[in-house]
Amino acid sequence: MKNIVVLTGAGISAESGLKTFRDSDGLWNNHSIYEVATPEAWLANKQLVLDFYNFRRTELEHAEPNNAHKAVAELEENFNVHVITQIVDNLNDRGGSNQVLHLHGQLTQARGEFSEDSIIDIGYQTILQGDLHPNGEQLRPHIVWFGEDVPNILIAADICYQADIFIVIGTSLNVYPAAGLIHSVPAHCEVFLIDPKANEISTTENVIVVKEKAGTAVPALVKILLENKV
Repeated sequence: MKNIVVLTGAGISAESGLKTFRDSDGLWNNHSIYEVATPEAWLANKQLVLDFYNFRRTELEHAEPNNAHKAVAELEENFNVHVITQIVDNLNDRGGSNQVLHLHGQLTQARGEFSEDSIIDIGYQTILQGDLHPNGEQLRPHIVWFGEDVPNILIAADICYQADIFIVIGTSLNVYPAAGLIHSVPAHCEVFLIDPKANEISTTENVIVVKEKAGTAVPALVKILLENKV
C-alpha cells in the first residue's frame, strides 16, 4: 500500500467559512497578526489574544468539513494516508481522516502559559483571564505562535520521507518551517500542489500544479487516485 502525505493550509478550510489572515490583509479587527499571535502579544495584552482565539473557536464550532476534507479521508480506502496540517482547526479530523498531525496546535486545546506539555482539551469553550490550568497557571491557547518552536516539525519531516505521493492543499508555502516539508519528500515522490495562487510559487519539474479551489480540485484528484490506485 502506497503512502500518501497531505499537507493542508488555511485554503482547505476557507470554503467552510473560516477566513485566513491573508484573506483579510493580515488584520483582525484592525489588529496585526503580531498583536494577537506572538508570545510578545500575549505578554502585552492577554485579553486581546484571548478574545481573538475565543472568536475563532466560536467560528469553528459552527463550521463543517467541506468536500475537500471529506475527499482526503476517502483516500484511506486504498492508501496509507497521513495528514499534516498547518492550521489549528479540527476539520480534517472531523472530515474523517484518522492520522492527522497538527503542526501549530489546536483551537480546541489549551495549556498552562508556562508549561508546553500541560495540554488539555477544552472543546469550544472560551478562555477567560483567571481561568487556571490544574497546575495553577493561567490557561492560554494551545497554539504555536509566530516566534515559537514547532515541536512536531521533525515528526512531520520523518513522515514526508516515506511519501510516495505528496499533496499540498490550500497553502502558499510561505510559512516556515512547514513550507520546507516539500523538500523532505523523496525524489521519486509524485507531488500535487492545489491552490488558486499556486502560480506565485516556484516549483520543480515533478510538481503538478492545480490552480483551483480545494473544494473542486481535491475531490477530482482523489477520484483519479482511487480509480488508478497509483
